[in-house]
Amino acid sequence: MNQPLKKKRLLALDILRGITIAGMILVNDPGSWSYIYAPLEHAVWNGLTPTDLIFPFFMFMMGISTYISLKKYKFTFSHEAGRKILKRTIVIFAIGYGINWLSTMCLTWHRLNIEEISFGEHLWRSVICFGDVRILGVMQRLGICYGATALIALLMRHRNIPYLIAGLLSAYFLLLCFGNGFADNETNILSVVDRTVLGIHRMYNDHGIDPEGILSTIPSIAHVLLGFCIGRWMMEEAEVGEKIQRLFIIGTILTFSGFLLSYGCPINKKIWSPTFVLVTTGLGSMFLALLIWIIDVKGYKRWSRFFESFGVNPLFIYVLAAVLSVMFGNILLIFDGDLMNLQGFFYHICLNSWLGNYLASFVYAALFTCLNWAVGYILYKKKIYIKI
Repeated sequence: MNQPLKKKRLLALDILRGITIAGMILVNDPGSWSYIYAPLEHAVWNGLTPTDLIFPFFMFMMGISTYISLKKYKFTFSHEAGRKILKRTIVIFAIGYGINWLSTMCLTWHRLNIEEISFGEHLWRSVICFGDVRILGVMQRLGICYGATALIALLMRHRNIPYLIAGLLSAYFLLLCFGNGFADNETNILSVVDRTVLGIHRMYNDHGIDPEGILSTIPSIAHVLLGFCIGRWMMEEAEVGEKIQRLFIIGTILTFSGFLLSYGCPINKKIWSPTFVLVTTGLGSMFLALLIWIIDVKGYKRWSRFFESFGVNPLFIYVLAAVLSVMFGNILLIFDGDLMNLQGFFYHICLNSWLGNYLASFVYAALFTCLNWAVGYILYKKKIYIKI
């Protein structure tokens, strides 16, 4: 069990990244949002479902990856490092905003079909729909959290980062307590700030709350920082057995701490509560430890090839899936005199007629995930790695 891994890349890191990306695509693209199996839905408010683990697991892995990528700078700030971090932060954020713009542009195009206007005006009004484009989102949160974590890692002593994490989570908890932050309505401080700063038309409105809103970015940064610290504690050990042991111990402590504290601070993804950070990071640590043992120690790798294709180009495939999802939802067809989009055609005509509502919705999501995997597999076989 105690195998030296000083110069050996841990395949389990790529596999966990791949599992999270495949999971994000699967749960984001059902055939119909009206027919989703319970484990593939988010918790309505407080609580945790398997789907709620996917995004935080990816953020946890982003923290570990940030530690590994910054080692080449010896964790010392330089103008070169600062420029690269800022550039990547802006690029990730801009891509996320671009996806939101593309979706809004398509919706605006369809909405304007009822107006008698020229093609040029139709196109122009669709393109300049920025007043209705959601500003934040998954990619934007990833970009902000990556940038903040990378800069903190280069500017702050690493032994002090755990205190910063504790401070951020404690301050956010107090903000929730005094700002009605556990209420699922527009009186929530998170909703008040988002509606005031972003505007109701530029946010994802879930009972007035944006799940990737401004204030909930605070614990999200702490989340990635926690992944960074766990990555440091793991990678400092040369022996694989010690890596696994550390991950299991840290994961157990974080998970139990989160569940115990949940009696006073509910586990809630939509507000990214401090206990949500602790529990999901803890579970992510233990899951990573299990994967290292299965893949890198026992050598059971054949099952993981599917996820490796996702894991080596994670953000690119996620963006590809988001763009394809917009296209499938907005390219229209006429079938038997009825107008429907590509998604509706495949779900209603090709699948639902013989599989039923729920199974057809799941099979559509699975096939859509495999479509993106096929692109990732081609890149993987050609050893093309697209960094975002």
